[in-house]
Amino acid sequence: MSATTAPAAKGNGFSIGRLLLEGRAFFALIAIIAVFSFLSPNYFTVSNFLIMSSQVAIYGILSVGMLLVILNGGIDLSVGSILALCGVCAGAMMQGITLDWAGVILYPPVWAVVVLTIAIGALVGALNGVLIAFFKVPPFVATLGVMYVARGVALLMTNGLTYNNLRGQEALGNTGFNWLGFNRIGGVPISVIVLAVVAILAGLMLSRSSFGRWLYASGGNERAAELSGVPTRFVKITVYTISGALAAIAGLVLASQLTSAGPTAGTTYELTAIAAVVIGGAALTGGRGGVRGTMLGAFVIGFLSAGLVIIGVSSYWQTVFTGAVIVLAVLMNSIQYGKGGRKS
Repeated sequence: MSATTAPAAKGNGFSIGRLLLEGRAFFALIAIIAVFSFLSPNYFTVSNFLIMSSQVAIYGILSVGMLLVILNGGIDLSVGSILALCGVCAGAMMQGITLDWAGVILYPPVWAVVVLTIAIGALVGALNGVLIAFFKVPPFVATLGVMYVARGVALLMTNGLTYNNLRGQEALGNTGFNWLGFNRIGGVPISVIVLAVVAILAGLMLSRSSFGRWLYASGGNERAAELSGVPTRFVKITVYTISGALAAIAGLVLASQLTSAGPTAGTTYELTAIAAVVIGGAALTGGRGGVRGTMLGAFVIGFLSAGLVIIGVSSYWQTVFTGAVIVLAVLMNSIQYGKGGRKS
């Protein structure tokens, strides 16, 4: 009996290599903070951490939606364009909706702008899901097409220009749009609170709901999940719809921070979101990953970029460093998941 239990104890024993591999995002974040705190006295301050976190919030919100899609075994290249489209739609509503046939200009209240904008994002995301689930279009192709369509619509709506001064006017009853970008509760930026709420809700959904179990099952082996009674099409459409809605929320946060909305906003943000998910340890093949790792991945990218700016590194080198981190994360994912398939 002792001969059979010894190997099991050895296999389940503590391993420094395994600890570093599975906790790589956390250790990378600690290392980034330590290095830049040493290089610049302005980095390790409460105010700087809050500013950096406010900037990370946009990437983090996008990353949560991207995580759900990747857990399903898909990819969403359209989130950056959905962010821009939804920001432009919000800007157009804040500037007033002209009804020529009635001879009036409508100025919706901010709450209506927020609800309608999120609905638009969810609708575009649902379009992705329908194309993939029912028409069997590969996720890469479907979301790439929607990416171009959404960006093109945003450009058409604005003629390539930017909606400025979205603060609204008290006389029109549409003030408060900049609340998301500038206000704080207890000293914490609203955007960071929004990110925390989104992350907590997503974490609870994945760990405590039937939908979370369906998502992991369909991402791990869609055919087996379908044979087990999992509504795989519903799951697929839902994750893309949520991804679109979260892209809309990120667009609202960005437009509120800038008090402007332009059709070129969010360019390459989809790649940053994918990078955050990968750095956080999710498997691009689906079925493996979590919100905690994705949040750490988003903060790794955000704190690294901010640190490079603070110490005066060229923006070109920032791109090189960020790309190197992404490649290293993918390599570690291959090491973690490639040797024995999926690990329980």
